Amino acid sequence: MTVNNTNKPAVASSTVTRDLRELDVRTDNIYESLVIMSKRANQISNNIKEELHQKLSEFASANDNLEEVFENREQIEISKHYERMPKPTLVAVQEFLENKIYYRNPAKEAKEL
Repeated sequence: MTVNNTNKPAVASSTVTRDLRELDVRTDNIYESLVIMSKRANQISNNIKEELHQKLSEFASANDNLEEVFENREQIEISKHYERMPKPTLVAVQEFLENKIYYRNPAKEAKEL
């Protein structure tokens, strides 16, 4: 695992083969683990999407013309930055494996009582 300049562990930027036994250690159920990771990935994706739309809305104008769209380098750089970011699913898997996701299962809690 590499470390970037912010001292946070870097998330893999491509597909990584995972041992399924690692994923169900905390939940004892691979499907429950997958649901937890997918819900977290959706949260991350929604946050990134909202952040990107806020940044790009600064460039929106009421009378866009074709020349302005192609000439706006800052907007292109922002878009490229977000394209290079790790995918939300990869971040969610990494957070799950590092025990950084809080989750609860009310159905399991009811059975334990």
